[in-house]
Amino acid sequence: MPISTRRAVPGDAAELHKLAARTFGLACPPGTAQSDVDAFIATNLSEPKFEQYLKADDRIILLAADDGAPAGYTMLVGGPITDPDVRAVVPATGSIELSKLYVLPDSHGSGIAGELLRETLAAAAGTGATSCWLGVNQQNARAAAFYAKHGFEIVGTKRFLVGELLHHDHVRLRPLP
Repeated sequence: MPISTRRAVPGDAAELHKLAARTFGLACPPGTAQSDVDAFIATNLSEPKFEQYLKADDRIILLAADDGAPAGYTMLVGGPITDPDVRAVVPATGSIELSKLYVLPDSHGSGIAGELLRETLAAAAGTGATSCWLGVNQQNARAAAFYAKHGFEIVGTKRFLVGELLHHDHVRLRPLP
């Protein structure tokens, strides 16, 4: 099954929202209320929000397809680091955030995530960044193993609010080629 990746365009906002609605909850720890997941998606991963993200100069969104069908996406975010916990452990200059990397559950283990990450890191390096950082929930063992396999090392922790529940994330960092 051929895997392809490409930079998302404004016409992809609806598809990106659909992917986000099917994948965001997978990154949340057990016990996260579905209503909180739904509210987060409505506020931060809606079609209009993706339209904004796709127009923003500081964001790059890549879309992965498996045999032509959308299967996952990533979002890079450049610019100043606003989170004080992250600022304490990630270089203030030369860093770019891997804000999102989500793949449909049916595609887990297919190689799509690895290919999508490879293309995303190439896009990150293409911005002139020298390192890439991300936050991943401390209870998400599958994602932690994936990021460790791809060179992201734990450098600190941060908090991430979903609804009224404060989640604790590891901050991971890796150099870019």
